[in-house]
Amino acid sequence: MAASIDSLLEEISGVEDPIEELQGLKTALLSIPVSALRDSVGGRRLGVIFSLLNSDHREQVQLCVDILERILMALSPEHLVQNYRVELQAGLNHPNENVKILALTQIGRMVEHPDAVTEILHNPDIVRSLIHYIEEENIAVAKQAIHSLSKLSHSKTGLDKLFHSDLLRVVKEVMATSDVVRYRIYELVVEISSVSPISLGYCANSSLISQLLCELTGDDVLIRATAIEMVTSLAHSQHGRQYLAKQGIMDKISNMIRGADTDPLSSLYLPGLVKFFGNLAIADSPQQVCETYPVFQNKVFEMALDPDPAMIGVALDTLGLLGTTVEGKQVLQKTGEKFKAVLLRMSQLAGSGATELRVRSLDAISQLLTLEPEQQTEDLLALTESWFRLLSNQPIDMVRNISTQPFPELHCGALGIFTAIACQPWGQKLMISNPGFMEFILDRTMGQTKEAKDAKFELVGSLVSSSTAAAILGSQYYLRLKTYLREGPYYVSAVALVSTEGAD
Repeated sequence: MAASIDSLLEEISGVEDPIEELQGLKTALLSIPVSALRDSVGGRRLGVIFSLLNSDHREQVQLCVDILERILMALSPEHLVQNYRVELQAGLNHPNENVKILALTQIGRMVEHPDAVTEILHNPDIVRSLIHYIEEENIAVAKQAIHSLSKLSHSKTGLDKLFHSDLLRVVKEVMATSDVVRYRIYELVVEISSVSPISLGYCANSSLISQLLCELTGDDVLIRATAIEMVTSLAHSQHGRQYLAKQGIMDKISNMIRGADTDPLSSLYLPGLVKFFGNLAIADSPQQVCETYPVFQNKVFEMALDPDPAMIGVALDTLGLLGTTVEGKQVLQKTGEKFKAVLLRMSQLAGSGATELRVRSLDAISQLLTLEPEQQTEDLLALTESWFRLLSNQPIDMVRNISTQPFPELHCGALGIFTAIACQPWGQKLMISNPGFMEFILDRTMGQTKEAKDAKFELVGSLVSSSTAAAILGSQYYLRLKTYLREGPYYVSAVALVSTEGAD
């Protein structure tokens, strides 16, 4: 195997037009498992392939990229940095974008290795090239550069190199290129900051984070909208949230929501502000966030009743997010009639309108009604039952009617609601008392897509796993449900198969 690769490399080195030989090598490499490839090429010379990258012939360059990608991924980062660092560094300056991405990807592997990264850090030209690639027009190249620099910053030496040397000046110079590039730098800074409190400290001391936070209240509403997305990402880590709180950002965003009523362009950034608090509520405490910043909860309810689909969609997603926790459910319940009005609106949206909003409504309702077995206290079961009954005079029929409509995403969304209530005793009682409902669940002919079959299987699993199902549904249905579960989501009965073949 190694000999055949060797001989192919030998053939290529002496050919003026090596396309055919390169195609042969590529085919040969694809037939070799990566583990075997690692053993067979570990000590081979790839100089001939690297040299063939210096060509204007696009097919030749692409074949070389494909070959090198296959071989280099089989080699360890240590081996790469010891044997091919110069070639990969040259690849960073290649005019072909695929060659650049190949080089960036392999350098990205090196910076993740504790020994290989030292070699990279000793070559500031490589790091400088990575920084400059953030301003590349090709987004794939820029993303790979951001990824590699982010990984480089996982070590103290990497942080020192990036923030305590003249490379920080390079970062700021690149940042001044355009709005797009500036936000790519912010993306990198947020990624680095999220790793640890120490990495956040480096970024904060560089003034790059304070610059990002200033963008929140800038004159350009589109820049403001992008800034809030970045700040939301920063808030995903606990140390990030603590930093933002110290900087008074939560109060600032709360005031921005309050002031949005008088800003005709607020629809461009308001969804981002609401998402920020929604994520904050789940990360910390729904009750604390809603009580400390009541303008957030009020705005979510207001948006749910808004005629603008963009506002409604964000409100639905946020309500669903709040509803995933018991504390969130209790916070919503405390608002009384306000939430009842919103729930009724969600029911109306689920029943008619644009498909996307219907699906988001169904998903939000499902999240609000979900109650894990260990959470099923008498009070919480009464709460979810009361919410379900508010959806319609006949909520089981309403959801079932949605599930029979010829849209797979609506079918699955409706089944998601049934799955949410299937493990709750009151849900099982409603199901067994609804004529034909158990046959509807056990009917494998409805919903023929993989997603629909998976959703039905999950519903059956939710019923079977409940400790009260056997007693409430009766042994006949319970045993049929267990058989359904045992047969799996894609089972086709012999009778169904014969009738289908007959029809053909």
